Amino acid sequence: MTSTARRLVVARAIRGFADGLVSVLLAGYLSRRGFSPFQVGAIVTSTLIGSAGLTLVVGLLGDRLRVRPILLGAAALMVATGTGFFVATRFWPIVLIAAVGTLNPSGGDVSVFLPTEQSVLAGEVSEERRPHLYAFYNLAGTLAAAFGALASALPVLLHERRGWDLLHAEQLGFVVYAALAVAVGVVYRGLPGASTDVALSDGEEAAKRRRPLEQSRRIVLELAALFSLDSAGSGFAVQSMLVLWLHLRFELSASHTAEVFFAASVLAATSQLLAGPMARRIGLVQTMVVTHIPANVFLVLSAFAPSATVAIPLLLVRALLSQMDVPARQSFVMAVVPPNERAAAASVTNVPRSLASAVTPLIAGFLLTKSVFGWPLIIAGTVKITYDLLLLVLYRAVPAEVGAQRARR
Repeated sequence: MTSTARRLVVARAIRGFADGLVSVLLAGYLSRRGFSPFQVGAIVTSTLIGSAGLTLVVGLLGDRLRVRPILLGAAALMVATGTGFFVATRFWPIVLIAAVGTLNPSGGDVSVFLPTEQSVLAGEVSEERRPHLYAFYNLAGTLAAAFGALASALPVLLHERRGWDLLHAEQLGFVVYAALAVAVGVVYRGLPGASTDVALSDGEEAAKRRRPLEQSRRIVLELAALFSLDSAGSGFAVQSMLVLWLHLRFELSASHTAEVFFAASVLAATSQLLAGPMARRIGLVQTMVVTHIPANVFLVLSAFAPSATVAIPLLLVRALLSQMDVPARQSFVMAVVPPNERAAAASVTNVPRSLASAVTPLIAGFLLTKSVFGWPLIIAGTVKITYDLLLLVLYRAVPAEVGAQRARR
């Protein structure tokens, strides 16, 4: 692994811990602030909309900007986001901070960092090894997010054993988020000059004069539409909303919730290492589909669980399978576009996903105000299975090299 790749993996791990921490803290903290499930859903929606807008701008300008300033600017915004959530206590200021900041309610990586890091990583390894590098990159983030989710129980422990005010202890979690953002900035400052003193792509001056995605627009837009459908389903069961559902449906405590999502994150992280071997054996698209459909079946089944002791194992099995498609999806996108369009492709395929998932937490929150039954989970699983079937029908006969030729037409 190159020095650049190592630094990006380390940065991803630090951000993963921060995201895992706040994604579990967020729903309980906002509820204790007196916000309704609908308002919690609105705040989650604002975070996703804001991330989408920033990611699109960075991705489309990626081949014209330098890597280090982009990533350092994103780290500075992360510091400001944590500080803002610590200071703000009223609904509308929190919505505004959520919209312009980097807070990630999913526990995964939906952020302005994504297109830059993915496009740089794609050039750090051969095409055959790319799924393995992406799996390791995602593993670092997801595993760190698991420990972040586990750390979210610390405010409860401080409350129970030290007598701290629970709301204030949870509020301090956002100070930790801001401090971790400073650490991310330190890692980015050490990126080698070869990755920071040049543009993101190999297209150089000619690429700068071209429109974004001039060669690969058709296939990128097709994939973006499909990924948006998947993400719209994911928004109904984003981690912060699952935390809220478990609390409302089964009155699961904050400490038990932290343990559940720690285990879920560990399972999701380690399973991604299987994506590379599976992709070499059955193909990238097939790897995405055959792991994703069973995961969504378990998500739907968990909605009918009569107790937490049934729901939690179903959600854990779902977590084991749900992220194995991620390295394959990232590798497929990077393989079917020219190198100079990778940042834009990463952005355009991820931004609609963020936008599609931005509205559905609001709907999920509304549904939970009417009933604590798992309707959001049923809708999520059904929509995502539909995506899987469409992806298989449209792309099962399109190997990456064929997609690359198609992108250049």
